[in-house]
Amino acid sequence: METVHLEIAKWIVAAIAVFGFGGFVADDVVPTTARQHQGNPNWPPHAKFHNGQTMLMGIGLGLLSLCILFGSQPLTLPLFLIAAAVAGIYFAAMALSTIFPGTAWVDPEFVHDGPRPLGLNPQQLVSYIVCLLLVVAVILAVK
Repeated sequence: METVHLEIAKWIVAAIAVFGFGGFVADDVVPTTARQHQGNPNWPPHAKFHNGQTMLMGIGLGLLSLCILFGSQPLTLPLFLIAAAVAGIYFAAMALSTIFPGTAWVDPEFVHDGPRPLGLNPQQLVSYIVCLLLVVAVILAVK
């Protein structure tokens, strides 16, 4: 039997898993943000290849997490933790990506475009918030 805390944690992780599909929407569908990614004529084909890879990984990890959370077997704490880790990989990778030399949250031609809530790039803020929500979900689940 699932506890109330595990049930709440499950839905937090499920929302994050679905949110992982947003990389595709933002990078390829929404015109204002797609022009900075797949629609950016300054990006070489190999950069677009890796962006495509990343978008598909977000969708795949989200689907895998949802399958674990809502699969045919009862959700146990170990399965929940695996689902949370799978859903979080995409966002943790985003949060840590700037550790590599030559990376930036935004390309130079777009540095002054769009809002910077709390002085952060929107991708940066989203990745931090999602990682924090995952920590909250895990704490709830183990409670």
